[in-house]
Amino acid sequence: MATANEQRAEQSARLDRIEQKIDQMSEAIIALARAEEKIITLTEFGKQQGEQILTLINRVDRLEELVRQNASTVNVINKLFWIVIAAAATAITGMLFIQ
Repeated sequence: MATANEQRAEQSARLDRIEQKIDQMSEAIIALARAEEKIITLTEFGKQQGEQILTLINRVDRLEELVRQNASTVNVINKLFWIVIAAAATAITGMLFIQ
């Protein structure tokens, strides 16, 4: 009888160790699943960030082109303004000498 009880105790202890290992494995699997979800989330976030960066780069390129166009327009307006001022000064000076 003692051996049967010892065998039962041994098997019970063995089953307890197996259950503990299964519990540890299930915790590890859950941790891996959570890590995988985080990786997927980070990958999607990275893709979104990349798309947003490309959108911003395109917007900056368009703005640079508009700035170039506006700079040339402002240069033309500036030159016309000084031509008008020079013409007005010449006209006023000419009128003063004629009188």
